[in-house]
Amino acid sequence: MLESPLPIIGFCAYSGTGKTTLLTRLIPLLNSHGLRVGVVKHAHHSFDLDSPGKDTQLLRRAGAEQLLVASRRSIAWIAETPAREDEPRLGEILTALDPERLDLVLVEGFKHEPIPKIELHRPAMGTPLLYLQDSTVVAIASDAPLLTQTPGLCQLDLNRPDQISAFIVDSVCHGAPAKRACGTLLYAH
Repeated sequence: MLESPLPIIGFCAYSGTGKTTLLTRLIPLLNSHGLRVGVVKHAHHSFDLDSPGKDTQLLRRAGAEQLLVASRRSIAWIAETPAREDEPRLGEILTALDPERLDLVLVEGFKHEPIPKIELHRPAMGTPLLYLQDSTVVAIASDAPLLTQTPGLCQLDLNRPDQISAFIVDSVCHGAPAKRACGTLLYAH
């Protein structure tokens, strides 16, 4: 696992699954627990910061005290990197965050990085589950109960951000064993 001075949880899913939408709902819930939340977002393309309706504006308005967005060509806080040919690594991006001002880091994207992740899944999209290829997935948030067994993973209700927030507070921030955290969840095994 990637070393981080702060509790960290990633969100992985296929494009269009609702990662940013979920984060904009989770951040206020986590803030209500007294947590200062930072967000690191990976972008596969160029991006604008704080344009009306864009992800960065939505995440900041939701209450993220620090926000980093990274793509192949630039990293915002902004440092232009037009000659870069590879994707930035999460470890190098995390160094820009001020751990003295944060309690938790949420990571959107960076699905190949070795951090604990919640997979977002919508069976109606017809996409395969990612956890089968990623041993760092600790929970699956789905908008419908999964037909397949997911041994050792919590199944969360994607339509219940309060439930996902509770899982993060219990198992990521307070270090409760996943089994205990799963005991109160709608789709728990």
